[in-house]
Amino acid sequence: MNQPRSLSRRTTLAALAGAALAGTSAVPAAASDRHGRAVRFATFNASLNRGTQGALVSDLSTPDNTQAKNAAETIQRVDPDVLLINEFDYVESGAAVRLFLRNYLAVGQNGAKPVRYRYHFTAPVNTGVASGLDLDGRNGAVTTPGSDAYGQDAYGYGWFPGQYGMAVLSKYPIDTRAVRTFQRFLWRDMPGNIMPTDYYSAEAQAVLRLSSKSHWDVPVCVGRSAEDTVHFLVSHPTPPTFDGTEDRNGRRNHDEIRLWADYIGGRRRGSYLYDDKGRRGGLRPGARFVLAGDQNADPYDGDSYDHAIRLLLDHPAVNLPKVPPTSKGAVEAARLQGGANTSHTGDPAYDTADFGDTAPGNLRVDYVLPSRGLIPASNGVFWPTSDDPLYRLVGGGANVPTSDHRLVWQDVRVV
Repeated sequence: MNQPRSLSRRTTLAALAGAALAGTSAVPAAASDRHGRAVRFATFNASLNRGTQGALVSDLSTPDNTQAKNAAETIQRVDPDVLLINEFDYVESGAAVRLFLRNYLAVGQNGAKPVRYRYHFTAPVNTGVASGLDLDGRNGAVTTPGSDAYGQDAYGYGWFPGQYGMAVLSKYPIDTRAVRTFQRFLWRDMPGNIMPTDYYSAEAQAVLRLSSKSHWDVPVCVGRSAEDTVHFLVSHPTPPTFDGTEDRNGRRNHDEIRLWADYIGGRRRGSYLYDDKGRRGGLRPGARFVLAGDQNADPYDGDSYDHAIRLLLDHPAVNLPKVPPTSKGAVEAARLQGGANTSHTGDPAYDTADFGDTAPGNLRVDYVLPSRGLIPASNGVFWPTSDDPLYRLVGGGANVPTSDHRLVWQDVRVV
């Protein structure tokens, strides 16, 4: 397969001198020019997940949880207009999102300015939802939450319903009535899917959902008219690891990414899709979108099945920036940690997750990809170097004060 348009082979730091290196304490604000004000879209796997149901609400009920303060400060330093948070436990009442907004984001952290989001969206996910079947072929069907065995038999891995959920925060209005979710779309209903049918029983194949969390199309009105709507396409595919030779997670990750490639691929390509309300088909041709999330797939390195993310990086509907989001901190981390990082093919400047020196090493797995009809502007990865005062928010290797993922942002202008 041809090299993705978004990446070159390893480059030197000198070649990145003119790029937007957001891994410093000074992240530029979204700018204005003759095309109008840029809108900053971002994704952040903030690791705001907890091991027991209700624990996140408990932690966010007071303003002094260290990890939540770090996550809030990270967001405040970048100040996105529209943000996806991955690994934010879903709570049906929405209480966790409201508490994070009120007790953390609306409070300036360590000198950072508060950030306020008037609009937000969250919905159920498949993680921790019991399938009622023995999906992994061990221990029988485990239906009592609270264990690894339960997580293995859930529609998406999780110890309780809603673990590792998602939330969208926005300074612009969200058309909640037009949101489409694909939580219950069945894997078997994707034509040409690569489900390992030798691994799953016939009963499992009949009910297994494709999305390990969910896929959401969240329309955001970034201007004064309906024509200014940008569809925020968000998801968090399963990691392509933690399985066996059948590669069930790698295959699922591939098809979760493929769902978006088909959704934005035109009427014919996306005609098989159906959302949770029964509406069929993909995104209307010509509609503008930003696709974001922790895709758990690197274009070159790691355990991704058939370089799955290239389905999006090479997609004709995607309008990539000239230079992908980069950071100096990622380059430094790969150099200092060594190990698996030394054998990587991809440029470490593009890495977005710090997985240390053991396999798979640091990877580019978090993406914010604009569509045609949007003009990509500044971008970056929030990954400060060790001599930066904000390095305390990221740490390095085994030291994870906030998350092992970095916030990735992309400014766009609507044309």
